[in-house]
Amino acid sequence: MTGTPGSVSIRAFVRLKLRITGNTLRDRPARIVMFVLGLVAACGFAILGYSMLAVPGLLDRPDMAEFLFPFGGALLTLGWVFLPLLFFGVDSTLDPAQFALLPLRRRTLIAGMGAAALAGLPALATLCATLGTVHSAALLGGAGAALAGLLGVVCGLAVCVVLSRAVISAFATSLRSRRARDLATILLAVVAASIGPLELTLLGLLNRADWTLVETAATVTGWTPLGAPWTLGLDVAQGRAWAVPLKLLIVVVTVTGLLVWWGRTLEQAMVGAAGTGPGRAAAPDHRSPVTKLLFRWSPRSRFGALTAREIRYWWRETRRRAALVTLTMAGVFLPLSTAFAGDGSGAVGLAFVVGAIAPIGLANQFGYEGSAYATNLATGVPGRLEIHSRAAAHAVFTVPVLVLVAIVTGVVAGRPEAIATQFGTLLATYGTGLALVLPISVRAAYALPDTTGPFALSSGGGFSKSLPGMAALLGAMIGSLPVVVLATLWPWLALPVGLVYGVCAYLLGAHLAGRMLDRRMPELLAAVTPR
Repeated sequence: MTGTPGSVSIRAFVRLKLRITGNTLRDRPARIVMFVLGLVAACGFAILGYSMLAVPGLLDRPDMAEFLFPFGGALLTLGWVFLPLLFFGVDSTLDPAQFALLPLRRRTLIAGMGAAALAGLPALATLCATLGTVHSAALLGGAGAALAGLLGVVCGLAVCVVLSRAVISAFATSLRSRRARDLATILLAVVAASIGPLELTLLGLLNRADWTLVETAATVTGWTPLGAPWTLGLDVAQGRAWAVPLKLLIVVVTVTGLLVWWGRTLEQAMVGAAGTGPGRAAAPDHRSPVTKLLFRWSPRSRFGALTAREIRYWWRETRRRAALVTLTMAGVFLPLSTAFAGDGSGAVGLAFVVGAIAPIGLANQFGYEGSAYATNLATGVPGRLEIHSRAAAHAVFTVPVLVLVAIVTGVVAGRPEAIATQFGTLLATYGTGLALVLPISVRAAYALPDTTGPFALSSGGGFSKSLPGMAALLGAMIGSLPVVVLATLWPWLALPVGLVYGVCAYLLGAHLAGRMLDRRMPELLAAVTPR
């Protein structure tokens, strides 16, 4: 990518991204497997989305499309912003900071990064899924409606990509100081974690809502930038062709505004964090480094020192803190939203899921440290000690959340006497999840980029990299079913049996992970070191 600024083509960015992605898969069977699984999952999403959006046309139900297209399109657009931050991570394959010293025009850089984003699995899956609107439009209104629907799909995908990149660029700009970075992390994690509960609440409200008001809300959503592009084909099919140019104008103005916003924030994102100025001199502290690290209640041992270090990391490191905020939001508001939408039994079921979600924050626990893990390797920390200390630090934050979930669930369901039972099932699920996640964290670790962004993933493939964690979530729910069944039959046994079951499952998983770590320490360091 040398030469004059105008000599760089958009295709160069696409080729660069594909080459970087290919290099990360070379001679790495585990990453190849995860990439293939991500490809299969993307195909599944595309098929499912296409099928759902084609249903109104196949059933000749334009009234169904009036609700499905604007609401589904708006949810998909918002998902492009928040779902990567919540589950898969931001693809930093083409980080703007990497181009800071190259003579590239801002327009060229924006166009190239946008084209590179369109070359990824999320964009291709979104395109294939939303073609279902074109199918429905063709069945409901003929070729003209199909052409309008195809134009809407292209415009909608453009809105998704530009909105996602503009928000990410603006968020990177806000991370200039540690205080602003921490605040942005918490706020964004809260918003991202609220999507699921808000969706469940909305579904519950729809079951009991006045459909006239729902129809009005769908119409309004169809005239917003989030829903307008997805309803163009439906407008033609329903005899509202006059709305197409107006909605296209809304889309064009929105994309133009987002591009201007993206261009203004891109330069700061390329420059990086600015200096924060001189700070106040700290008072001299003559304590030893180990004494400074330990808490008053920490055991004076290697286990205590390692656990205290991990606790401080979970509290101070932005990416770990984002995971804790997400867990807390999901644990508290999922039961509340389900109870608001339906009844208390649904809240109990979702609380059971929270216990399986809790350990996922450890799925790439070594990736948070990167090359700093070399210190543990050099000092010869035993594998089981490493695993136990990390799990203990995670439990310091997680177990109180599980207690809170059990209390909220019992109160919401109107069964305070079931709090102990619910806590027992949560402990069983959490312990089973740890037993699965800990070996995964050793075997399927991957490097995170050297960036201040709390949600960034290196080298793309964020969805495929999240699949082992998802498998552990499903395995935790299945593995703890015996305790759930026992809690249904004999509730008074749930707490002691759940505690023993969870601890035994954890000890088994920690033993396997510790032995695996002893054998794979050099390979693990190579896997989590950014390149």
